[in-house]
Amino acid sequence: MSAVHDSPATAPRRTGASTVLSVHAALSVLLALLVLVVWAATGGGEFWPMWVWLGLAVPLAIHALWFDVRRRPPSREKPLLVHAQVTGLIGAILIAVWALAGFGTFWPAWAMFGLATLLGAHWIVVHRERLPQARERELVERVDELTRTRRGALDVQAEQLRRIERDLHDGAQARLVALSMQLGRAEERLEDRPETAALVRAAREEAGNAIAELRDLARGIAPPVLADRGLGAALAAIAARSPVPVELDVDGLPAERLAPVTENTAYFVVSEALANAAKHSDATTVRVSVARYAGLLRVEVEDDGSGGAVLAPGHGLAGLSDRLRAVDGALTVDSPRGGPTRLIAEIPCV
Repeated sequence: MSAVHDSPATAPRRTGASTVLSVHAALSVLLALLVLVVWAATGGGEFWPMWVWLGLAVPLAIHALWFDVRRRPPSREKPLLVHAQVTGLIGAILIAVWALAGFGTFWPAWAMFGLATLLGAHWIVVHRERLPQARERELVERVDELTRTRRGALDVQAEQLRRIERDLHDGAQARLVALSMQLGRAEERLEDRPETAALVRAAREEAGNAIAELRDLARGIAPPVLADRGLGAALAAIAARSPVPVELDVDGLPAERLAPVTENTAYFVVSEALANAAKHSDATTVRVSVARYAGLLRVEVEDDGSGGAVLAPGHGLAGLSDRLRAVDGALTVDSPRGGPTRLIAEIPCV
């Protein structure tokens, strides 16, 4: 806080004003004592000096208020503060008159209510611009807090999905593989019992189908390569499995690992886009590029197919757009009739 320094011309004036106020206070006290002596010398009786004291106190209070107003630096709040001081002074005078008059019905209440109403109106006028700003700051802080907590929840969810995938891979899937091998050995020992061997063979085939479905399920939750080796390796794996040839460019990825929710979202964007290209576009080539810039992970998937993809409710891309919105991302689709189709997903990295 910076100090307020008096100019050479202002300092003597303030010193003089302070001296005048001190002289006024001393004279008021002296007159109050003199009146008290006169009352005592005249035999006492009704204590009339209290009205004289009130008459001396009011000018002194006004003088002190004026001195305080003059020494305050100019500011937007100064008129409101002066108004509050004047209101308090008038209220004190009214209460003093009521008390000196013998109490009774508290008639100053109505006058004080009117003064308080005017002061409240003045306060609203002064702060009318600040009230929306304070509300806006509160809303911004609340949105920031909700964004942080949601981001934390999404990160936890991504980690839990990866843990579920590892449990499926190392637990249920491994047990099914072992079961399939045991059924295969049992089938070999039942060559002399063809009907029983056929049942075991059918059971082994069902176990194989369950393993394949479990692998697809685990891959859909979070592929092991994504958790173990990162986004670049995971995209290379799905590009290798794609029935449509894929040109993959991941040189723009940072060397450090991204947040789990960011990597998961980018992976599923590419996976869904490649699946759509294989099913609907009649494309012969798909180009996938992933790069980070300005705090965003930009995923671009372009195919040379027939186009016509739309981002509308009920279509496959709507779910992809919803997934991106859940992490404050955005999906842009450019797919004119006749092609090509271009999907651009932008995912916040922070």
